[in-house]
Amino acid sequence: MLVFRRLVFGLGLLAGLNAAAQERIIKVGEKAPEIVLSSLAGDAITLSSQKGKVVLVDFWASWCAPCMEEQPELKKFYNQFNKSRNAEKKFEIYGVSLDSKKPAWQAAVKKYNIKWIQVSDLKFWTSPVAKTYEIDALPFNVLLDKEGTIVGINLHGKKLEDAVAAELAE
Repeated sequence: MLVFRRLVFGLGLLAGLNAAAQERIIKVGEKAPEIVLSSLAGDAITLSSQKGKVVLVDFWASWCAPCMEEQPELKKFYNQFNKSRNAEKKFEIYGVSLDSKKPAWQAAVKKYNIKWIQVSDLKFWTSPVAKTYEIDALPFNVLLDKEGTIVGINLHGKKLEDAVAAELAE
């Protein structure tokens, strides 16, 4: 009987954990949680300040090799979709660094000549933003429509390019 009770308790615990895992905040169709972090210059930049644009929220770090390998591709997307020369900035990348040291973050931005928004709290994995966005691996990104609604999660390469083009066409 004791074994049976333990088995029932264990199954109930697993069901509870599964239900908690299903209550994710970051999912397609939901509004993106606000982010307010500092730029390299120390200015606070809110994610909501980008409303009216298709926004790629890109979580990365200078110590993350796959993140650094992706930077040239992001630069290509940025140059392709951000029409800043025509004053039509309809696409923006909001880069959130999970670095813990400002010099490393700053050096990576300089090395890859990153021109899009860069913010960080320099709290590494303990950043509240990483917890809010349920990040457990890098690189990680969230694509937002012009209203700030999540329309894609962790898209890369051709899938990301197609998703950005589709959102800009609307």
